[in-house]
Amino acid sequence: MRLETPEFDPATIVDWVSTHLGHLTADQAKASGAFSGGQTAADETLAAFDVTGYAAQRNEVLPESVRGASKLSPYIRHGLLPLGRVWSHVEGGPSRDVSKYRFELLWQEYARHWYATFGEQTGRGVRFEQAAPEPTNGWPPDMLCVSTNLNELDADGWVVNQARMWLASQWAVRSNAEWREGEDHFFRHLLDGSRAANRLGWQWAAGMSKQKVYGFSRRQVQRRAPGLCDRCALQDACPITSWPDPEPRRRMEPPDALNLDQVAGPESPTVNSEPDSVWLTAESLGDADPALEAHPDLPAVFVFDEPLLRKLQLSSKRLVFLTETLADLAQRRTVQLFLGRPAEVLADRSAAVTYAPVPGYRRIVEARPPAAVYPWPWLRRPDGRSVASFSQWNRS
Repeated sequence: MRLETPEFDPATIVDWVSTHLGHLTADQAKASGAFSGGQTAADETLAAFDVTGYAAQRNEVLPESVRGASKLSPYIRHGLLPLGRVWSHVEGGPSRDVSKYRFELLWQEYARHWYATFGEQTGRGVRFEQAAPEPTNGWPPDMLCVSTNLNELDADGWVVNQARMWLASQWAVRSNAEWREGEDHFFRHLLDGSRAANRLGWQWAAGMSKQKVYGFSRRQVQRRAPGLCDRCALQDACPITSWPDPEPRRRMEPPDALNLDQVAGPESPTVNSEPDSVWLTAESLGDADPALEAHPDLPAVFVFDEPLLRKLQLSSKRLVFLTETLADLAQRRTVQLFLGRPAEVLADRSAAVTYAPVPGYRRIVEARPPAAVYPWPWLRRPDGRSVASFSQWNRS
């Protein structure tokens, strides 16, 4: 079904999402309280980011004024800011800060390699798995260090990485709740939610990708969010004063890796026929998308995957962010929006597309081969090195 492309106006876009996509969301349509979608917002946020002080402040949670996080992750996740561009942006900053920030960018790249290699198999622990998870909500609502960050996640679709580690550890390590359910909650709300970075982070914290778990304790809250414990109803009966004793994990057989061509995609454009449009995926919505750049006069096509969205039940703020991004792009070129199954919408088109290192892309192109495929802008192109661990991948 063809949808009208909305004007780039925040109130109009919230109404548009409510009207056209409201039946597919987990809540009433609302925008993020902290982020606007679009290349324009991405460029402005990157221009304002100064890496100075990042190494010392990147883990600060509260007050917000002392946070060192760049808040670029929603734009990186959707290809509005390719990792190479962000890498170059911090050139010339203090060496310690540049080194630490680029280390984090490498984690993002590693997550994409990891997910491209193992795909949907990452839905289980790739090296270990919980032996007997508890059927419980892993986030006690009376813990202020939990509720404060969950409220920010709900309002903004984002929390700092340190708080993500706290929440993941509280859920899967201290409460021994099913880690996939916690990861799904993050994915439902995070504007930067990707199965690559989000799932890898959860497996790292919960001890699924390594035997050691991330231990969340009161000492970390007192250091990274001073004063929060003093306002907590449990300040005199804190359940996280000591280091956690993790539940047993069972070792898993290693997942099957895809071959290098499937992981990395083409090294140069593969053109089978003359394209009549450019198909945009949620992985690559920026002006620098290689297929968009190669065909500046063709309409850009985006399909809201109705069956997938019905299954995921994402928070509406994620779809508002995506729609803002597409409406911003429509100020510079023709953008056509559809609701349905991507393979069916694309069936009568000869579309050019940028390769995306995710299983959903592979399924769609198998059903409907594109007219042209352009290379993914890797920071480090996969070359067959092991993705068994970040340290091993980075050393090699």
